[in-house]
Amino acid sequence: MKVKARAPSNIAFIKYWGKKNEKLRIPANTSISMNLSEAYTETFVEFDNKLSKDLIVIDGKSVEGNEKERIVDHLNLIRKMAGIDTFAEVVSKNNFPKGAGMASSASGFAALTVAGTKAAGLNLSEKELSVLARLGSGSACRSIPDGFVEWKTGVKSGDSYAYSLQAPGYWDICDTIVVVGEKAKKVSSTEGHTKAFSSPFYKARILGMNKKVKEIKSALKNKDFTKFGRILEEEAINMHTVMMTSKPPLFYWLPKTLEIMQSVITWREEDLETYFTIDAGPNVHIICLSKDVKKVRIKLKKIPGVKKVIVNKASEGTHILK
Repeated sequence: MKVKARAPSNIAFIKYWGKKNEKLRIPANTSISMNLSEAYTETFVEFDNKLSKDLIVIDGKSVEGNEKERIVDHLNLIRKMAGIDTFAEVVSKNNFPKGAGMASSASGFAALTVAGTKAAGLNLSEKELSVLARLGSGSACRSIPDGFVEWKTGVKSGDSYAYSLQAPGYWDICDTIVVVGEKAKKVSSTEGHTKAFSSPFYKARILGMNKKVKEIKSALKNKDFTKFGRILEEEAINMHTVMMTSKPPLFYWLPKTLEIMQSVITWREEDLETYFTIDAGPNVHIICLSKDVKKVRIKLKKIPGVKKVIVNKASEGTHILK
């Protein structure tokens, strides 16, 4: 059976950096995120008895090496669950730059999980899909449910999963991705997570996470944009401080990244309420109310070096395409 799924990328407002269990990709802390309407991966999967090996194509290029091995490992999990040994053809396409710190592995493994399990004849619950997606890429579990999402850290594989806090239409906020770098980062997030513990600030960060999660959930529930924005902006700086003080240090920012961050702070001082957040890459996510998106875009046009702007609202989670 041929199955195609679309999975959104997501942006974490409360992030995770470091894992309790590397093999099972169980995070050191709970995280809060939003699925993105205009940054997604579409993946087609078919298990075919005529194949003598798995065929993987991403963005028009055949995949080999470590990247293919990681995808095949995930297919093996699906095959084991389905009780089959058939090889698969996987064709995946992103509508945004892959490997540049915009959660392409999240959308990629979420799409692979949903399309792959359905193609293998499985009928899994949302929780089961989230758990399985996490085994491919931690943040992929957040791309399974709809809208605004919480990923519970858990203590074992079955209780580390994501679920929807609020539906996509609950709050009219936007995430404008400012693309300043499209090249794949030199140090992947997977590798970066293993270095988190070497930062002298890591323990302090983890100790403060439960309070931060509670506060941002309250701000989301009450639609308190000022409180919400301040928490997510401080959180992004907090995470990157850990990255920059790990051994060896990780610097994902480009000069243009810092320029955009400083611009957002200036706009706020000029009564355009915007906040920034950044994942493990150089590209900046500007969070604002939808009524202010046009103003943000006008200001971004005046900044040289911005390669692309992608405006997102909260979206539904991963789903089958007919």
